[in-house]
Amino acid sequence: MAKLAIHGGRKVLPKGVGVTWPQFDKTDERALLKVFRSGTWWRGGSIDQMAASECGRFERAFAKYHNAHSGLCVPNGTIALELAMRCAGVKAGDEVIVPAMSFVVSASAALPLGAVPVFADADPKTYQPDPAAIEAAITPRTTCIVIVHFGGYPADLDRIVRIARKHRIPLVEDCAHAQGTQWRGRGVGTYGQFGTFSFQQSKGLTSGEGGIVLAGNRADWLKLYRFHHLGRLESKGFYDFYEVSSNLRMTDLQGALLNTQFAKLKKQIPAKNAADKYLSKLLRQIGGLEPLPDDKRITRRGYYFCLLRYDPKAFKGLHREDFLAALRAEGVPVGHAYGTAINRYPLFQNYKVPAKYTKSQYRKVRCPVAEYATKNECVSIGHTVLLADRKTLGKIADAVVKVKDHADELVKAARKKTRRK
Repeated sequence: MAKLAIHGGRKVLPKGVGVTWPQFDKTDERALLKVFRSGTWWRGGSIDQMAASECGRFERAFAKYHNAHSGLCVPNGTIALELAMRCAGVKAGDEVIVPAMSFVVSASAALPLGAVPVFADADPKTYQPDPAAIEAAITPRTTCIVIVHFGGYPADLDRIVRIARKHRIPLVEDCAHAQGTQWRGRGVGTYGQFGTFSFQQSKGLTSGEGGIVLAGNRADWLKLYRFHHLGRLESKGFYDFYEVSSNLRMTDLQGALLNTQFAKLKKQIPAKNAADKYLSKLLRQIGGLEPLPDDKRITRRGYYFCLLRYDPKAFKGLHREDFLAALRAEGVPVGHAYGTAINRYPLFQNYKVPAKYTKSQYRKVRCPVAEYATKNECVSIGHTVLLADRKTLGKIADAVVKVKDHADELVKAARKKTRRK
């Protein structure tokens, strides 16, 4: 039996998976140089100039790909979420329902608006926002529901949209992980009033930094446009200002890069879908590392994480962190996503909220599914791994088998380490 790499043996993947990110070529370089040499690095000041820019071209293409009415580029995904909530009507003192299992911004973006986040727990089967928990979190002060499509796997939009409509509360979809994901043949980001996306360096579509907000109609798009463009009205002069707002414009250099990277994304997504199916099949045969459930309503899947559920019983009681350490030693780039439920971060544990906000006394708030999954169960593999060839994906499965075969040895080593402490 081969010796574990963590104990000095040979790695299953001595050179890792061999995929670099981001992936770029001469088309990206030419697009950037074209804008650079033009001398017009911003997207322009008038609504017509903006539409003709690289950013404008990307907005139309990306909105069409997701079946949205329109889109508006902004500097990053955090700003996209803040802008969407503001345009959905969130004000200081309002309550915003947010997910407990995600990147911190899915919740903290409400804070600069003076709003009060109310956490909803995750679904134990999918790690997505739990519709029942969302509905239970609604109070008379609730003015917005924010959901996330965690890892790119979509939340249950059928149930969540029904809840939002029933209570007449605007829905904002945080799609930072879900570029290209579809639910019932329609892109995520179009089921709520607004959908927000991130194009940060690690995302499946990237311009280094950047984001976009998708809108379902022109009226909502104009709200976004006016706030992001210093309160200018689309029909008035450049030096006429009408609304309290900010400057949230993206540069056209980023717009150029997004257009060339977007062409690559449309080819990468089918490849990632096929790779995920292949790897999931191998892992299900091994047991103990279960992919998220197949769902016929998911008609296209974008990725940030390939999410898996770790069962310590299948590995002789080995703790997830010891499992991950052994697997990483074999050359597999694997992690635990963000590792902490958002409500447990010091940001919220130390955040003081008036007593009348009974659902937001964060030291008392418990989201048991998210808290358990982040600490003990959730395993993540980055989306770039899904661009590796099948031989490499097979080696990942081999590494899991190797760790499983040595589970007793790892458990004993972990116990010794604990005793020394």
